[in-house]
Amino acid sequence: MAVPSNVKYAIVGAGIHGLSTAYHLAVRLRESGRGSGKDILVVDKTSIAAGASGIACGVIRNNYYQPAMRALMAHSVSVWESDPKAYSYHPVGYMQISPELMREQVGTIYEQQKDIGYESAFIEGAKDSQKYMEGLFSDWQAKNITSVLHEKKGGYANNTPSMYGLAGKAEAEGVRIMTGCEVMGFEVGNNSNAVTAIQTSKGTIKCDYVVLGAGPWINKLWNMLDLPRTVSIKGKDGKVHDGVRMWKMWCLEEGTLGVDPNMHKTNDGRMPPVIHVDTDAPLYSDVDGRVLVDRLWGLYYKPDFNFGGVQGGASPYRVDGEPDTVAVDPYGPDSPDFVVGGEFIETWCSMLAHCQKRFEGKIDKYKRKEKSGGLGCFTPDSFPVIDVFRENVFIIADSNHGYKMIGVGKLAAQEICGEKSSLLEPFRFSRYAEGKLHPVSNSPFPWS
Repeated sequence: MAVPSNVKYAIVGAGIHGLSTAYHLAVRLRESGRGSGKDILVVDKTSIAAGASGIACGVIRNNYYQPAMRALMAHSVSVWESDPKAYSYHPVGYMQISPELMREQVGTIYEQQKDIGYESAFIEGAKDSQKYMEGLFSDWQAKNITSVLHEKKGGYANNTPSMYGLAGKAEAEGVRIMTGCEVMGFEVGNNSNAVTAIQTSKGTIKCDYVVLGAGPWINKLWNMLDLPRTVSIKGKDGKVHDGVRMWKMWCLEEGTLGVDPNMHKTNDGRMPPVIHVDTDAPLYSDVDGRVLVDRLWGLYYKPDFNFGGVQGGASPYRVDGEPDTVAVDPYGPDSPDFVVGGEFIETWCSMLAHCQKRFEGKIDKYKRKEKSGGLGCFTPDSFPVIDVFRENVFIIADSNHGYKMIGVGKLAAQEICGEKSSLLEPFRFSRYAEGKLHPVSNSPFPWS
């Protein structure tokens, strides 16, 4: 593709946010008579789905303790449901299975899901929870479980096929996608704060508007725009905490047990919901019986023919050090530093065995030759920042909630065209200074 000298809309990142924004913006421009997809250029330094969107577990859920996140996710689920074939979407449902520590908060999620019309079932008490799970899986044996939230919507999607499906929809609207084109900097107008061009490895491209949906690379682009590296945050106690680093890096740990995906069907032979278990029961090694974890822990898993087994993960870990010095590239399985090792493999396989007897003694089936892992770039409170900076730069910083949030691109397109979205209001950058923070759950995962 010839490098254009000028475009109206330059979108950085050919992952879930960049492609979703491009497609929905193209539709909006066409339907309003204000333009078309030909006004939009998506650039990516590698290729479509080369980042987090291409390697994530692909879970799609509403399960959040934060009301704003639930509303945003309900919207995103509706977008997944709008074209399940193109998006390679499997609406099998989702289950949050929890200990007593989390029962009250999960019950709140259920009540508020009822309020927004998101179908789910809530089972309380150890005995009833065990009975409900045995009704799905006769070999269920997880300990210290006192509640089950069964979301009847949601499920998972196949990552790379869904991204190419989304890219196809965008290109059908006339959107151009240029891969192998890395953003090296931005040009700013002499008499304004607005960006007038993106400087790329293939030349300078003038533009009227910029959208950044670059996932783990947002810290680098943020610095190129000279945006603040630290923020002041007003806490719940009214005190202002100055000098809080804007970005922090976490390493995501996921993998695949190389068994026949059909071995993880429900009692009636159906594909199961995505399973997420949090528990404070001691975790014993399925290899030698020693205690691996003696605190709250969690995992998620699903049978997935795309991965060729039972695929999932556990809690991520914080990457120490200055975010600017953390090597995001090479990314994912190609990284020499941020891929899972033997400790994760034993722990995750033992977690599976803790939950269901069918997974006992299966650690030798783990796909060790298929490296997995990836970095996530998180905000100070681990929730997305979605806002306009420098007058004409729309930033979608998902704080690793990304892949499931396909609907954010639709809302971004709406705002770019001049119509504010109430669903995005709780995710403005100003919430830090104003103290409008999201409530924090008891989950062991930073994104819940």
